[in-house]
Amino acid sequence: MGWILLGLIVVAVVFAISIYNRLVAARNQHQNAFAQIDVQLTRRYDLIPNLVEIAKGYMKHEKETLEAVIQARNAAVSGLQQAKQNPGDPAAMQQLSQAEQGVSGALGRLFALSEAYPDLKANENMMQLSEELTTTENKVSFARQAFNDAIMIYNTLRESFPANFFAGWFNFNKAELLEIESEEKREAPQVSFT
Repeated sequence: MGWILLGLIVVAVVFAISIYNRLVAARNQHQNAFAQIDVQLTRRYDLIPNLVEIAKGYMKHEKETLEAVIQARNAAVSGLQQAKQNPGDPAAMQQLSQAEQGVSGALGRLFALSEAYPDLKANENMMQLSEELTTTENKVSFARQAFNDAIMIYNTLRESFPANFFAGWFNFNKAELLEIESEEKREAPQVSFT
């Protein structure tokens, strides 16, 4: 009888360790997926000042727009830093999402205004930066999709029985998706200077 009880305890402990390890693996997977977003957003944010500097030479009367782009970029960098602290945190994901919407809007206004400046549109550096920015936008979209997929797997695991008991005991909190609210903001900005 004692051996059977000991055997059941060992099986229960192995089962608990297995569930805990699956929760840790799922959390690490969504944190790694966020790291990929971080790489792409950092690349995007690094391109923006160069884009603004080139545009400054041509758009002398559009100072407000150029400043708005830089302010939106700085807010997004701050939002990214917050989100890096705890990927999946609802408040951080909301702040990053709003900051990203601000960057997209400011860049959209910049590119719309640049249509009025043919020399700017023809500038080789501007065309190259625009192409890099478009490519980076696409990579951000793919990274965001991978992150959201990892969040779904993690949240499903932590809410499933019996893992939900362990998730509560060991503070595996619900993680938040990184979403862009409106359909038009889900699309990468179309950048073309040809």
